[in-house]
Amino acid sequence: MGDPALIPELYVRDIVKSTKFYTDILGFTVLYAREEEAFAMLDREGAQIMIEQYNVGRKWLTGELEYPFGRGMSFQIEVSDVDGLYQSVCENDIPLFLDIEEKWYRTNEGFSGNKQFIVQDFDGYLLRFFQDLGIKNA
Repeated sequence: MGDPALIPELYVRDIVKSTKFYTDILGFTVLYAREEEAFAMLDREGAQIMIEQYNVGRKWLTGELEYPFGRGMSFQIEVSDVDGLYQSVCENDIPLFLDIEEKWYRTNEGFSGNKQFIVQDFDGYLLRFFQDLGIKNA
């Protein structure tokens, strides 16, 4: 299996605070970092994101950057133990955007199930962590 076909890069206000949040609470690992650019490449079970402090290095801004940075954007991230991650989030008093639930979505094959919850990171990005519940017929 090669690298992911899509790796989003998210601007953050504080690279240290964000890196700690993603690693200590959400279970990502740092694949590599460029401290001089306030940048980190993160991975959790094959889901990768890049985070970069917005006021350091090159900028790819197309407009004014205002909080919440992730307006209108959410990221769905599959994990093998959604209950364990949910517990970590709750133990660290991270506000939930959507409490844990089981949700079934209609697809061409029937209904695809997710056990999921959503948190918002410090910069406003919505992160929907889910564990696959399989497919059931319509």
